[in-house]
Formats: sequence, C-alpha cells, structure tokens
Amino acid sequence: MPPSNRLFDDLSRLMTDAAGAAQGVRREAETVFKAQVERLIRDMDIASREEVDVLRDLVSTLRTQNDALAARVAALEAKSGTEPGTGPGTAGVGTVI
Repeated sequence: MPPSNRLFDDLSRLMTDAAGAAQGVRREAETVFKAQVERLIRDMDIASREEVDVLRDLVSTLRTQNDALAARVAALEAKSGTEPGTGPGTAGVGTVI
C-alpha cells in the first residue's frame, strides 16, 4: 500500500498547487479588470460622487438664495406699487428684438 499512498499524496499536492495557482490567476484577472474599468471611467471624464455632492449642495444653496431674492423683489414691488416686471431697470426685459 505505500506506493498508493505516495500517489495520493502527490495527487493531493498537485491539486492544492493548482487551486493556489487558480486563485492567483483570479486575483490577477480581477486587478487587471478593475484597472481597465477605472481607466475607462477616468477617460470618460465622469464626475465623482464627491463632485456631485458638492454641486447638489451648491444648487440647493443657490435655489434658497434665489427664492429669498424673489421674495424681496416681490415685497419691493408691492411697496412701490408697481406691477412685476414694469419697474425701472426692467427696460427691454421680455421684448424681442
């Protein structure tokens, strides 16, 4: 039986080495794929999540400021008794040349 045990030991060692090599190949393939995807995204000039978050905050702030300015303009127009869009500084607004 000793020759048979040695055969099984060698076969077991061969299978273990093959499994380790397969895992190494898999890790290498994942690394290459990830690098290619990152390069593709970088070449496409896609905005990062951080950039989108900053822009979302900026738009929100600007929208709030715009609403406040619109309310101030409406209050000033009401105070002066003019109709919206007809006061001084609106000459030519809404007219087509």
